[in-house]
Amino acid sequence: MNPGRTWLVYTLIRVGIFAGVLAILLLLQITPWLAAVIAALISLCISIIVLRKPRDEASRSLYAARENRGQARNAKPAAVSEDEDVEDSAVDRTER
Repeated sequence: MNPGRTWLVYTLIRVGIFAGVLAILLLLQITPWLAAVIAALISLCISIIVLRKPRDEASRSLYAARENRGQARNAKPAAVSEDEDVEDSAVDRTER
C-alpha cells in the first residue's frame, strides 16, 4: 500500500473511533469536555488493541521513508568522494 494512503487510512480509522465513542458519551449526556477526555482515552485503548495491523504498516512505511532519506543524504557522486579523499589526505599530511 502507498505510504501516504497507509497513514491516511490509519488516521481516519482512529478519528472515526474517537468520534464514535464521543458521540455515544454525548448521547449519555456526559459533560462535553469530560466526554472528550474519556473518548480520547477509550479510543486510544481501542486503537492499541484493535488496530495493530494498520499501525504496523504505518510504522513500516515511516521506517522505510526514513531509511530512504538517509541513503539519499549519504549518496555521493564518485567524483565528489574522490576529491574529498584527496583533500582529507592532504589535510592529514599537513597536521603531522
